[in-house]
Amino acid sequence: MSTGRRPGWLRKETILTPEVIAHRERIARLGLHTVCESARCPNLSECFQAGNATFLILGDRCTRDCAFCAVGHGSVEAPDPGEGARIAECMRAVGIRYAVITSVTRDDLPDGGAAHFASVLAAIRSSLPDVGLELLVPDFLGSMAAVDLVVDLPIQVFAHNLETVASQYPRARRGADYRRSLGVLERAAARRRLPTRVKTGVMVGLGERREELEGLFADAAGAGVQILTIGQYLRPSWDNLPVERYPAPEEFDELGAAARAAGIPVVVSGPYVRSSYLAERAFREGTETGGGKTV
Repeated sequence: MSTGRRPGWLRKETILTPEVIAHRERIARLGLHTVCESARCPNLSECFQAGNATFLILGDRCTRDCAFCAVGHGSVEAPDPGEGARIAECMRAVGIRYAVITSVTRDDLPDGGAAHFASVLAAIRSSLPDVGLELLVPDFLGSMAAVDLVVDLPIQVFAHNLETVASQYPRARRGADYRRSLGVLERAAARRRLPTRVKTGVMVGLGERREELEGLFADAAGAGVQILTIGQYLRPSWDNLPVERYPAPEEFDELGAAARAAGIPVVVSGPYVRSSYLAERAFREGTETGGGKTV
């Protein structure tokens, strides 16, 4: 049963400062999409104010229809060969030194869009060779060739989100498979080369049980995950699944500790945490300290 209104600590407002508006207009002018806007991220003002963004490639329409997600679904367009160059232009204009690149799921493409990830990265690297790049990818329908292509790229982080526990997949992640996603992470961890780290993210509040989350932490650690994000699921629209529970902030600290105890070195846990939130900081923590922190 849904718990109704959000508690006081979950009432972050979107504040449209001149800097936020200017960044939004710049992104639109370049014909780019961001998951910040498409997924209605509650951290949009904070990130846009700082000139950051999580770029969404391969269009803004998904071939799946996950019940937790606000990204549109339906008819899709061919990959845009100029997308990477425009992302690089945006990054250069605002001085972005570390960017997360993600995509909609494109089950219509033979490789799930892996080659386009490579194309986008090549365009950015040719213009900005020293920036940090994190790729947050779909499951590629379990294609290990697609995983290999992406994890072999010169990136700092290979990320693929488990999103929720296995029992919630039928209602929350239609078209996805928990074991398939674990396989993607396991393959990436086995194939990665330094300094690339492997990362996943999970939401709470969809009806999962504590023991299921602890099982997920163990599964992720066993797959070789080095960075984990844990955040509160927030219903982006009335068309999406309701929130079943709002854990108190201190419970996120407990979950972070449990994930670390399971063997995941770096954990970012909190109500407003998202997979791309504090992304550079999480990567630096894992690289400079060897892990072992809850951010």
